Amino acid sequence: MTKRDLASAANGTRPSTNNLIWEQLPLVIDNTELSISTVRRSGAGDPVLFLHGFGSTKEDYTDVVLHDAMAGHPIIAYDAPGSGASTVSDYSAICMPFLVAVAEAVLEAHGVSSFHLVGHSMGGLTGLLLARRNPGAVRSFVNIKGNLAPEDCFLSRQILDFPADEGPDAFVDAFVERTRRSPDYGNGVYAAAFRAKVQPGAVRPTFESMVDYTDNGGLLEIFESLSCPRMFMFGASYNGLSYLPRIAGAGVQLAEIPESGHFVMYSNPMAMWQRISMFLAEVVKE
Repeated sequence: MTKRDLASAANGTRPSTNNLIWEQLPLVIDNTELSISTVRRSGAGDPVLFLHGFGSTKEDYTDVVLHDAMAGHPIIAYDAPGSGASTVSDYSAICMPFLVAVAEAVLEAHGVSSFHLVGHSMGGLTGLLLARRNPGAVRSFVNIKGNLAPEDCFLSRQILDFPADEGPDAFVDAFVERTRRSPDYGNGVYAAAFRAKVQPGAVRPTFESMVDYTDNGGLLEIFESLSCPRMFMFGASYNGLSYLPRIAGAGVQLAEIPESGHFVMYSNPMAMWQRISMFLAEVVKE
């Protein structure tokens, strides 16, 4: 395995007091210019690549530095195109294959050829497709309520019923209000920050591609076929998902997080980090 020393500084590096290094990574993918906001930490062994969900940012995961059980792991996280501090020159380029290509480019830029994978929601879907394309590179995969079946598109499917000619800002306004009023764990926090974390132009192409892949991409079969150790994490609100017995039968470890819904990192982060760290410890021990 070859990888760049994750502690090496690049131009514009800004070290933080908790050993995280924040950088902007310029990329060009399919003639589309990007500036990807990344955060990383050095360490021994294969890094953990964290992929956030839509409407969130890499900061969903930066509390990793506060958990002693995760202290031995180098990490990489970044904002997806059009999210957080990452920019993209053409929003229409965003689709699931494009997001996978971004992940591959980030890994290549850091010289990483073997890694553990943690992805939430859209990040879980991106991670699944990334693992399918790079099966020998993924040491383990924690899928946090990533899309696997049509029943998972409770957020993204809303875009299909909204007239495209009304523009992205109108959809975001309606989407935020619907989500804010939903009673499930974490939805209010998610809705309140949505406008600050996502560029409106990124919403429709991302949601449409997520729905298409969820409905037609055979995602359950892909997840079942992965040879790496796998965990599927979900909030207690989703313990009735129809496919849970099926993936458990395929050897996927199920991790139900109590008192939480889709956004386990907002509602019960301590339980989330405990399960992730225990899973990684088991994988590394093997």
